[in-house]
Amino acid sequence: MENILLFNFFGPEMIVVLFAILLLFGGKKIPELMRGIGKGIREFNTARSTLESELKDGMREAEKKELEEKQNKDA
Repeated sequence: MENILLFNFFGPEMIVVLFAILLLFGGKKIPELMRGIGKGIREFNTARSTLESELKDGMREAEKKELEEKQNKDA
């Protein structure tokens, strides 16, 4: 419930935020700012997916090693 209230600003609050961004960065800097944010998000998602795949590979290797050790004990 708190998360909904935290991001629930679409009326006058959004206009104030957009106006403040326009005043701080100016009209010419906003596209550059948005490109930088987009690039940062892309890099974050790439790093996240790389880390996720490495963790999955490590877990698969650990499970495979565990199965091999179990089979060796049974044999």
